[in-house]
Amino acid sequence: MGKNIRRRNSITSRKMGLYRWTICGLLFFATTIIYIDRQVFGILAPVLQKDIGWNEIEYGYIIAAFTAAYALGFLFVGRFIDKVGTKIGYTISTVIWSIAAMGHTLVKTVFGFGVARFFLGLGESGNFPAAIKATAEWFPKKERALALGIFNSGANAGAIVAPLVVPWIALTFGWRAAFIFTGLLGFIWIVLWLWLYEIPEKHKKVTKEEIAFIQSDPAEIQSEKIPWIKLLKYRQTWAFAAGKFLTDPIWWFYIYWLPKFFSQRYGLNLTHLGLPLIVIYTMTTIGSVGGGWLSGTFIKRGWSINKGRKVVMLICAIVIVPIVFASLVPEWWAVFLIGLATSGHQGWSANLFTTVPDMFPKKAVGSVVGLGGMAGAIGGLLLAAAAGFILQFTGSYLSLFILAGIVYLPALLIFHLLVPTMEEAKLY
Repeated sequence: MGKNIRRRNSITSRKMGLYRWTICGLLFFATTIIYIDRQVFGILAPVLQKDIGWNEIEYGYIIAAFTAAYALGFLFVGRFIDKVGTKIGYTISTVIWSIAAMGHTLVKTVFGFGVARFFLGLGESGNFPAAIKATAEWFPKKERALALGIFNSGANAGAIVAPLVVPWIALTFGWRAAFIFTGLLGFIWIVLWLWLYEIPEKHKKVTKEEIAFIQSDPAEIQSEKIPWIKLLKYRQTWAFAAGKFLTDPIWWFYIYWLPKFFSQRYGLNLTHLGLPLIVIYTMTTIGSVGGGWLSGTFIKRGWSINKGRKVVMLICAIVIVPIVFASLVPEWWAVFLIGLATSGHQGWSANLFTTVPDMFPKKAVGSVVGLGGMAGAIGGLLLAAAAGFILQFTGSYLSLFILAGIVYLPALLIFHLLVPTMEEAKLY
């Protein structure tokens, strides 16, 4: 019986077509590239700190320059993508961040790195609004969390690839070559994107059956485009923004400070940083894909979208708590606790992102994700500046890991209080 059901499902899938998963693969590749871009700087930070001569506070300011630009970009990028479309908007963003990544090779001062990181953040602010809008265009609600979890796991893939490749490039060709490598990856992706992407209704490789499946959700009530500032009157917008403001800074902390933490706490140099980071971000992939898969499974079994998303977010928030002990334990215990927390964060993030197309029509998705991303970047800006001062004057990561462990539960509580049933926003 089970074999017959699987055979029928396989035949149905072949007839319907699976081109939407090609699109998901493109989103995964783009997200992988931007997280290689981000990890390059964190991995090379101990080397660059000696070469350029910055202190912890100045390092915090460089990171703050990136997050400030990321926040600034979100003021307009979501709306811009809603206006020009996913294909063009994503292309422009990728061109900007790829040029900025290669621009790191031209600078030799703290200020110069701040400028390069600023333009990198400005370009990368378009990634998630464009990717989530593409997900809303290509996947019905019952598959969106899984698709988002898969492409969001590109963050983990980038964080795995970077410590595998960057130390070798830096030690063999110099640290500037590592930034050239990441910029070239972006331009390769642009070629693939322009070749393979179009909305389902206009795509020649998509079957009628697959289009019908993609459009199987209840029809949305058409509304005029709403200025992003008017979206602030909706509780759904504030719920998403609050979740991003409180938890996105923790991910920034992992990306930029974990290599420095392992270097300072356990004496690991550029040659030996790779393995702990690879283990951590391999664990993270489980949370990213598993978190999206689990909520989708709950919903397919009859749970409401509200219950399915929030239960998984609660599980992820609880899994993260033990990281509060990460700075107090031996090296590989720290790797396990941090990997558990980063896995929980990505499961949380996959579901939080998916709540936007759950609660808003497709035309507003890019704008809402942009507003939420801006809120997350502002939180990251504040934490980056604070972390620089904390580490400069105390030399201890304990308070930062405590914050990383406890912030998700109140974030979920605030989200639930603002949208107790996750009802759709009425934009008409």
